[in-house]
Amino acid sequence: MIDLHSHILPGIDDGPQSLEQSLALVRAAAENGITHMVATPHIHPGRYPNTSASIVKAFRNFLISLPVDENLGIQFALAAEVRVSDELIYLASANELPALGYWEGDLLVLLEMPHSHIPAGLIKLLSWLAQQNIRPLIAHPERNKDIIRDFEEITPLVNAGCLFQVTAGALVGQFGEPARVRAEQILKRGLATVLATDTHHIQRRPPNLAEGRMAAEKLVGEKAAWALVKDNPAKIVGNRVFTSG
Repeated sequence: MIDLHSHILPGIDDGPQSLEQSLALVRAAAENGITHMVATPHIHPGRYPNTSASIVKAFRNFLISLPVDENLGIQFALAAEVRVSDELIYLASANELPALGYWEGDLLVLLEMPHSHIPAGLIKLLSWLAQQNIRPLIAHPERNKDIIRDFEEITPLVNAGCLFQVTAGALVGQFGEPARVRAEQILKRGLATVLATDTHHIQRRPPNLAEGRMAAEKLVGEKAAWALVKDNPAKIVGNRVFTSG
């Protein structure tokens, strides 16, 4: 399985704070059946002021710090989870948006909305991104409070061409009943493109993609469930080179 959303780089955001914690996540991911992970640290101006340069540096340090005497069973690549902000247009214009890969010719960027609401002006921003051939993969829409309050709030995002990444843990109740219900609805309507772990912590936010896939299978069938964790992620990353460090 390919995990396109993970926080495994130590000390760079709200994910692991040490290499030991990072390795615990990677080992757990391998045991869960994950073979490829894209590290997606937050780029969140004002909270996690990461840049393309800083996350590349953190990624390289992570790779060279991996134990050489242990086969972790995971291949790694780098992107980012980019927060909706006033700086997003600048980052896109400066080619500073780390991308997951491509979808139907468009650059695909993992985009995070606030959990509390769908920002005013987002549709206008999405239209501008589309003109630049940039398509968002919206991270964990099932946990956005506007969408939890009214599922139809997702419709303008669908109409704007967004793809959606549902979190595996949401399907197994890790984020509460409202998020689980919305995650199931997103899958049942065929709106989900990717299922990912969004792993942060070995206990609170584990890399439980297999459990999410099995929950998805009960909702949409085996073939569609595997597409969420293997076929669609593979289509996105394409011929991108992964490394084991």
